[in-house]
Amino acid sequence: MGSDAKQLRNRIKSVDSTMHLTRAMGLVASSKIRRATEAMAKSRRYAEAFSRAVDILAASNECKKSPYLRQSDTARTRLVVIAGDRGLAGGYNANVFRMLREYPDASVIPIGKKACDKLHGKLYSAEHFTPEEASQLARVLCDDFAAGEYDRLGILYTGYVSVMTQETKVKWVLPLERKDDVKGTGMIFEPDEMTVLGYAVSEYVTGLLVAAVRESFASEVAARRCAMDAADKNAQIMIDELSLAYNRARQGAITQELIEIVAGSGS
Repeated sequence: MGSDAKQLRNRIKSVDSTMHLTRAMGLVASSKIRRATEAMAKSRRYAEAFSRAVDILAASNECKKSPYLRQSDTARTRLVVIAGDRGLAGGYNANVFRMLREYPDASVIPIGKKACDKLHGKLYSAEHFTPEEASQLARVLCDDFAAGEYDRLGILYTGYVSVMTQETKVKWVLPLERKDDVKGTGMIFEPDEMTVLGYAVSEYVTGLLVAAVRESFASEVAARRCAMDAADKNAQIMIDELSLAYNRARQGAITQELIEIVAGSGS
């Protein structure tokens, strides 16, 4: 058998080995999707409930002078950037870093091993990010904002639309926005709205951080499953094409041997 056929056979073995790996990674991602989306849904509900309470407080006249409603003519931006812990998830991480380039002057706090490695921040795991870590980070972010260290806070993350679709975006968190359509509900805040808002903002930011990280992680595993499914299909196509080329090369080698045998017998 010719050297071309041997090379094709080795290539088929190599692609087949890679296909087994991509299938295994796809199965792992599939097993994580359900838990990830359930955790995402719970954190979404919590963040939405806390957001409504903060909207009511921010709309009250008593909170107009809160430092968390401070508007500034400058735009010193701080971004919490959430990427994945691993690669091989299609364009998931690349899309996050591409959007980050739109904010070249922002100070950055990364979450996720890929973001921490690229942006040289404290190591936070996206998959294992805890509410305690979120609470500690939120207190620092809120204290720095109240002290005038920066003017606006955003969370750059990947929103989960479906298993097939994820959307990279920025959610602006601070300063709080006074919404005209928020009406009083008859709630009485003790000791007063300003004091309650001061305590609530940190919990509000904590909830948003947890929700964004869990949504990003759900997006990451969904993107990885889609990427591994695509890789598996491409590998199978490649194996089919290589197998066809191998069979042709093998057939050509056998034909050549027969021709040489026949030619030798007739001489």
